[in-house]
Amino acid sequence: MTDEILTRLKELIAIDSPTGFTKAAADYVFSALKEMGLSPVYTNKGGVFCTLTPGESPLLISAHLDTLGGIVSEIKSNGRLKIAPLGGLGLPNVEAENCRIYTYDGNVYTGTFQFVNPSIHVNHDYRTTERTYDNMEVILDEITASKEETAALGIENGCFVCFEPRLTITESGYIKSRFLDDKLSAAIVLAFAKQVTSGEITPSRSITLHFSVFEEVGHGGSASVPADTFETLCIDMGCVGDGLSCTEREVSICVKDARGPYHYEMTRALVSLAKELNLRYATDVYPFYSSDADMALTAGHDIRHALIGPGVYASHGYERSHIDGAVNTLALIGAYAKRPVNA
Repeated sequence: MTDEILTRLKELIAIDSPTGFTKAAADYVFSALKEMGLSPVYTNKGGVFCTLTPGESPLLISAHLDTLGGIVSEIKSNGRLKIAPLGGLGLPNVEAENCRIYTYDGNVYTGTFQFVNPSIHVNHDYRTTERTYDNMEVILDEITASKEETAALGIENGCFVCFEPRLTITESGYIKSRFLDDKLSAAIVLAFAKQVTSGEITPSRSITLHFSVFEEVGHGGSASVPADTFETLCIDMGCVGDGLSCTEREVSICVKDARGPYHYEMTRALVSLAKELNLRYATDVYPFYSSDADMALTAGHDIRHALIGPGVYASHGYERSHIDGAVNTLALIGAYAKRPVNA
């Protein structure tokens, strides 16, 4: 399934899908599930929901399709664009990056997101000035030097700004790109669906899939949870950094995030399966993190919840993972799906 994961990842990463602008990514997932012989539906929010297998004790498996990005908040007098962030976009991670601007009438323009007056030979304070959304701007690759000329292109407030992901897969298996959070997980869940529909894996229970949107702004998983759901297994990036034990080559099992602990019985079962299968795994506490599983409980759903995912370094920046982490995550999803509910 390594090739399946990487193929899906390449195709998903190539689709711009910042929060609020996810239709193309949702359409891709919808078509992929249809090709597997499944019957997906679109949620009212714009995500994709699909019943994978029938049975008892329904398990909801989720991953999110939305990413970080920007939205035009002002056309400046010089024709350049001021933007507002979508999700936790970090300015240092997108400064001097190429971007695409999508207009309401379907046109796409390119540009670069730059600090104002960015030439070090001209601006003495270039190195020391703190970057803010007030002193960063999108410079369009069009001949425009006024607000009126830019507006004439069809660009206006509310147009989405999407940054170049720069996907690279190394011979040693490392995966480097923006937006591995959470497109790597979405690719893994699609690979799991392929395993089930091809007969490679036979789950022991009912499984539904939810490819959510709006996760990066905190309400992706709050809806589209079937009333009879018993558990939700959220697949999202695992944290890698100082004080944590996970690396990019492992599946991370989150025991607690900023919202609180995950369900002990689910977490214990996942750890037990990882040990039984001799998977590379880590258990960690994420200090500044929340997930779609958290949002489902916050919305009032009476379910058990757990969170796993491939280790991802430099989250919300130019991220890095490894195919081993993805494969270990896929194996753990499959093992949990096959596990007897009362085990």
